[in-house]
Amino acid sequence: MAKRKRSVVLASGAVLAGAGVLVVAPGARAAVVDVNYACKTPIGDKSAVSPIDIKGVKSGSGYRITMSWQKGVSSSPVELGAGAMKPSATVKVGGADSGTLTVTGAANQAKIPANTPIKISDLSGTYTPKAAGKVTFTAGTLTIVALGTTTTCTPTNSPGASLTLDVTAGDSDSPPAATPQLPQTGPEDSFVALGTLGGTVLLAGAAGALWLTRRAR
Repeated sequence: MAKRKRSVVLASGAVLAGAGVLVVAPGARAAVVDVNYACKTPIGDKSAVSPIDIKGVKSGSGYRITMSWQKGVSSSPVELGAGAMKPSATVKVGGADSGTLTVTGAANQAKIPANTPIKISDLSGTYTPKAAGKVTFTAGTLTIVALGTTTTCTPTNSPGASLTLDVTAGDSDSPPAATPQLPQTGPEDSFVALGTLGGTVLLAGAAGALWLTRRAR
């Protein structure tokens, strides 16, 4: 009985421990990379350095890519109320594939005091492989829209990849071919055709009877 109880306790502990584990894509290698940003802001040029972390989680036929900033990269001369700042960014796709992935996130939930670093929320997007092999993900341009202004921050130090995924190509995006609709020749169609013919004969017969009636008069 004691042995059985101990097994139940261990199993419960394993479930609780597993609840906090992020299931990342198999074959993934991630590294936190320092990115030097040069920012064009409404009040002039600014610069900042932030460690960038990019993670990939398998999602259907693609991957959910999440980009995280560990430090703020810009500031505002005035206080930003909740929901006033909307960030987005690009991630460069390289290696076996190429292109640019756009990642987005929610606006700031809490107000941001004036002249304090703006903490960027996690930004996410879905990547669908177009080629098989090792694909890299590198921090690209960060865009911050706030109070009708736009701040653009561009990496200047050619940062290395924050994430490498060993992927397989997804299904083709081509739409399925249309199935031709062939005419049916079964009993139902024959019935419809005969019914139409019968209606025509009936109308012709009625017209003939009407003509004969008028002539007799």
